[in-house]
This record gives sequence, C-alpha cells and structure tokens, in this order.
Amino acid sequence: MATNYEEIYRSTPHALGDANEYVVAFFAGHDPGLTVLDIGCGQGRDALALGRAGHAVHGIDLAPSGIAQMVSEAERDGLTVTGEVADVVTYRPDRKVDVLLIDRTLHMLPSEEVRIRVLSTLIRAVRPGGWLLLLDEPSNMAAFERVLVEQSPPWTIDFRGTRGDRNRPVTGRLFARHPV
Repeated sequence: MATNYEEIYRSTPHALGDANEYVVAFFAGHDPGLTVLDIGCGQGRDALALGRAGHAVHGIDLAPSGIAQMVSEAERDGLTVTGEVADVVTYRPDRKVDVLLIDRTLHMLPSEEVRIRVLSTLIRAVRPGGWLLLLDEPSNMAAFERVLVEQSPPWTIDFRGTRGDRNRPVTGRLFARHPV
C-alpha cells in the first residue's frame, strides 16, 4: 500500500525531519543564489534549508498540505521558496534551473519505465553546466545513470555512492553535471 503523505503532513509538522545531510553538504560548497527545482519536496525539509542558505527554490509535490506548510514557513521567514501541487509523472518544468534536486521520490513510481521517463523529462530543466542531485534506492541508480550517460552530450557523473545507518534506509546518491 502506498504511503499517504497528505495524511502524514496534515498530522505531523516536519514529518520527515531535517534536510538531507548530503544535499546540505553539496550546497555548502556553492555560493548562494542558485535556482533549484525540488521534486517531491513534501513539507520543504530540503527546500527551506536551501532557501535559508540563500538559494531560490521551487518545490513540487503531490500533497497540497505539504506545499502549503512549506510556502507558509517560507513566507514567514522571508525566503525565496515557492511551491506547486503537481504529479511528478505529468509535471513539465516551465523554467531552467541551476540544480534539479530529487531526494527519494522516483522510487515511489510504479515501474522502472516510468522512473526513467520522468527523469528524462525533468533533466531538460537543468541549464548547461547545472547539476542533478539524485538520491533514491540503490537498486534504481544504474538505470538513472544510464539515462544521463546516454544523453548527447553525456552528463558527467561527479559523485556516486550509497550510505545507510540503523536510523535510515540505504540511499543511493548520484550527483551529475549537465554538459556545457
């Protein structure tokens, strides 16, 4: 049975905890002012942290309460963070961004075929020289990497790896650079 994030977000503020440590570390190595598209942003755990670091973030999520909570907190804190309720399967980005962030979202899609189609659509939003930060199930990472290296010209895989601990599931990480 699929997780009902709308119900979780309505009942629990900041239900998924703090920003992903790998996302925060990546952005710590970059000057403020990047434009970020956060796919599956939920209540904004990554988006709000990036907004506080001086980046402009647009978050997409299927759960209206998650988007509402993120936007409310961003407005309260004066952050450049916006949100949009949309289904990642049918979403078509209408802007170019410096960073496409997909933090543990694609694994929830029903098949590898759908995950690849969605990723192939979303990466078109990244400016030349921009970044993809993709965190997902390790078993999905080889297919995602194939999507990137089969582009013309191919993306540069800057980092790949996995990590988990007793408090979190094992996560595959892939950071890639769009060709200039």
